[in-house]
Amino acid sequence: MARSWQPYALVLAVVVATVVALVWPSSPRESDTTASAAGLSSAPVTAPADEAANPSASPSRTARPSHKPTSSPRPSASRTATAKQSGSRSSATAKAAAGKRLFTFVNNLSQTVWLASNKSDKYPLSATGWVLRPGQTVSVQVPNKWGGRFWGRTGCSFNSAGRGHCQTGDCGGVFQCAGSTGSATTLGEFSLAAWGGMDFYDVSMVDGYNLPMYINISGGGTKDPVSPSGCYKGTCTKAVSCPGKMQLKVGGQMVACKNPCTAFGGDTYCCRGKWAGRENCIPSKWPTDYTQVFKKAAPYAYSYAFDDSATMPCKGRCDYRVTFGIT
Repeated sequence: MARSWQPYALVLAVVVATVVALVWPSSPRESDTTASAAGLSSAPVTAPADEAANPSASPSRTARPSHKPTSSPRPSASRTATAKQSGSRSSATAKAAAGKRLFTFVNNLSQTVWLASNKSDKYPLSATGWVLRPGQTVSVQVPNKWGGRFWGRTGCSFNSAGRGHCQTGDCGGVFQCAGSTGSATTLGEFSLAAWGGMDFYDVSMVDGYNLPMYINISGGGTKDPVSPSGCYKGTCTKAVSCPGKMQLKVGGQMVACKNPCTAFGGDTYCCRGKWAGRENCIPSKWPTDYTQVFKKAAPYAYSYAFDDSATMPCKGRCDYRVTFGIT
């Protein structure tokens, strides 16, 4: 699909890489949901024999990514206490206040999603944790120059003090997040009013995948490249088919899909040594291009650290709709 900003693609790529490095920080009972509910399916693929078996840190765009598999959650037989959250449940007539943008989050899955955001000292949000039950929508007011991430947590249980654990996307065992995302988590990344009146945003599976996600834009002066139902350039959002050795399991059940570096380790998949840097980290030259695990499910998403073509711009005062779900 042709875009009016294509002549400036090279300049934008350089600027985006700089903005990303500066802006994005280092990386109640709902644990009985199935992997299919989260848009996950398994695919038997044998790990390459020439790669190290131990996982190691990924060359993610995060300053300090975390790829240690999340520990098993503490079971809870009681109903989780309702945690305080800030956000509007009715997005149909919601409008952003002066100096703010409107972010609307929609849960089209059959499981509860525990929405989270990183903490920003310069442009803080009124809250960094919300609950989205199946079919629910929440609207969040975001400062005009905010930069950061939103993501969904799954399999969570919190007490009345807002402390607990999530199977995926856990952020330090608290309902109101302080910034960390845990391992194998789908991210929505945003840098508002970053350069030349442009926003930059993307769906990232660089650190792995736990939920299907797509982003739509409104307002501003840019045509939305993704359809309201999550289709992009003729391909629609679908479940990730995760190879066996990339699966993150809790209690024998797959809850997320790891990235290749975490799953297999080694310089090749972690883009280290002779594979380091944009010019050398080329998935098509890997023994197996595991980035396609994510690209086939979400063609618009970042699938590895240097997949800068996945960054999308929006010019002007853009609002955003983030949907957890498949087409």
